[in-house]
Amino acid sequence: MSRSALVGNVTAMLEDAGFVVSDRCAIRPKSFDIAARRGQDLVLVKILGNIDAFNEATGHEMRRLGTYLEATPLVIGLRSRDEDLKPDVVYFRHGVPVFSPDTAYNLFIEDVPPLIYAAPGGLYVNIDGDLLADEREDRDWSLGRLANELGVSRRTVSKYEDGMNASVEIAMALQELFDAPLTSPVDVLDGAEDVHETDSMPDDPEADPDDERVVAVLTRAGYKVHPTARSPFKAVSREEDDDEDVVLTGHSKFTKAAEKRARIMSSIGHVTHTRSVYVVDRAKQESVDGTALVERGELDELHDAAELRKVIRERAEHEEAA
Repeated sequence: MSRSALVGNVTAMLEDAGFVVSDRCAIRPKSFDIAARRGQDLVLVKILGNIDAFNEATGHEMRRLGTYLEATPLVIGLRSRDEDLKPDVVYFRHGVPVFSPDTAYNLFIEDVPPLIYAAPGGLYVNIDGDLLADEREDRDWSLGRLANELGVSRRTVSKYEDGMNASVEIAMALQELFDAPLTSPVDVLDGAEDVHETDSMPDDPEADPDDERVVAVLTRAGYKVHPTARSPFKAVSREEDDDEDVVLTGHSKFTKAAEKRARIMSSIGHVTHTRSVYVVDRAKQESVDGTALVERGELDELHDAAELRKVIRERAEHEEAA
């Protein structure tokens, strides 16, 4: 299957699941392909045939964007090296959850989250330690008795009851012993890091030297500016005193490529509930599909976040009215 077809299939699946999906980020470089929202669940999705193409720089960018936009970064792929991704298993690459389209279908369409995650050494599941302890005590089994049944040490059983995760083989043995589900699913959308220790959040990249003037103006206006390196926009800017005022920011000469980026930014902003502004040297129109166009000289005259918000809102609304 071509990557384009795979992106189309994943997009259609998410739409069938009730997600609003952005336009595809058909530009390079790009850390994610689509943004999708269903209610409070917002995901940034990278779609790959071979997940080995997912590198550290992209993983770091997606994790940063997930923090800035309150979104979950995900990778949906088919295989790693010569092996297909196993169904209902969550893998991790550079701190980002990775799974197959079948797993995504079960999660988003069937509402059946995965139970298994891959980590160094094999496949693991989350054990409900409290439930395991209750089941053991209901049978009046000691830690030693259960340890003998499982072929592990008493200390290991104690760790399971304290919340340590177990191999798939141990989980299956526990289910056979107690004839009860003792596992809990991997919460991909909220809490995947609970089952996978990740590095600390990567630092922002340095702003492009050509963007330093724009960053300085936004900072002076009261925004915290987070530069990006592999996104359709140059930065995510959040007002210091208003966590809900988030602006996707672009900057370049107004070319056909810039117009394409502005359209993609608008589509992403619609899904992520953010506004978007593109700073250009000279503009012959006020906006592109809801992305406000602001000339550099004009931006220099905007002294606070309220003025900038007003300009962005008025130009977006003017286009909608037209």
